[in-house]
Amino acid sequence: MAGLVPSLAHLSLTAVHRRRWGSLDDALAVGTMSAPALRELVGRWPLDDGQPIYALDTSVWPRDDAETSPGRGYHYSASRQSAGQPIVAGWSYGWLAQVSFTHASWTAPLDVRRVTPADDAHAVAAEQITDLLGRLPADGPVPLCVFDAGYAPEKLARALGDLDGERVAALVRLRSGRCCSADPDRQPRTGRPRRHGQKLACDDPSTWWAPTAEHREEHAQSGAGRVRAWADVHAKTRNHPTRGSRRPRPLVRGTLVLVEVERLPRQTRIPKQLWLWWRGPGTPDLAILWRAYVHRFDLEHTYRFCKQTLNWTTPRVRHPEQADRWTWLVLLADTQLRLARRAIDDRRLPWERPQRPHRRALTPARVRQAFPQLLATLDTPADAPKPYGRSPGRPLGRRSGPARRYPAIKKAA
Repeated sequence: MAGLVPSLAHLSLTAVHRRRWGSLDDALAVGTMSAPALRELVGRWPLDDGQPIYALDTSVWPRDDAETSPGRGYHYSASRQSAGQPIVAGWSYGWLAQVSFTHASWTAPLDVRRVTPADDAHAVAAEQITDLLGRLPADGPVPLCVFDAGYAPEKLARALGDLDGERVAALVRLRSGRCCSADPDRQPRTGRPRRHGQKLACDDPSTWWAPTAEHREEHAQSGAGRVRAWADVHAKTRNHPTRGSRRPRPLVRGTLVLVEVERLPRQTRIPKQLWLWWRGPGTPDLAILWRAYVHRFDLEHTYRFCKQTLNWTTPRVRHPEQADRWTWLVLLADTQLRLARRAIDDRRLPWERPQRPHRRALTPARVRQAFPQLLATLDTPADAPKPYGRSPGRPLGRRSGPARRYPAIKKAA
């Protein structure tokens, strides 16, 4: 809660830090955490105004020049570049957070896992969803998991296995040049049966047939909105486990959704067509689908808040296990701030505008700014630290030697 600091040692300068400056480094180096217990803990405090809608995405902890840090891989980064390319070397983390339809920057992160270069982001997301279903009530509504364009619907369906289309619904953004096909309306008398029918190209309106469902509404920020859906379509799969075996390609059927709005909230760009892929039990509610994907971007606010204010990627730790522990500490700190967003008083700076009574809940940055007053009232359940003596330090005449170098792993496409 100290705000932006250059290193972990500077956290010891705050009034609430009661240990020495090296205690936090030692905790990250040799400390232990039970990730299942932490997931169970944060799962008890979902968004009180949230829907059963969960956003999943990855964010990178950049470690470009950390040659002594193992487990680094090359990942896409929209904000940083290396040699003119939007690629950085570092550790990638997959986040799962609950979102709401409230116009705010708050999300409820419920799980975070490191995606190693040997792992598949789709498999990690499937593990997070499986653990989430184990914590949700069995008789509750079917959760809707929203993904960005970096995830492939076919790979997600294979990673989810029996959960796909039955106990969970998935909403994935598609690129504008994607093509889908309907089932064939007739079969030839002789020869191999047809598997693909009429083709629908997302960038060619002449190939679109009449949608199976349509929804129109007037939105306060986006103006007139139109959502169309084509049910029971499938995409041709190129990369699949049975590739090269001359077996029929697996078909993943779903609903293709097209979202068109009159304007963007800030009107900085011309709105484009948004193509989504939905797969789940029953019939999709188009009024919820497009709003669910729009609020997926609330997770980007959480990333920015954790990195710029809660110092998620500030520590220059060497080992990825240390980064895992610090990531969970940041997630717990964000959860504490979220729980206090309505109960805390607004302590604004003289040049800042008051947020109450216009806002029922303060913004994340404003809650972080006023959180020390709540700490002084609640105190801490932990006992005061006891001095244990002085560390002997490194033995006289002993040298640590050069650290081992680890190259960043380039994953094959």
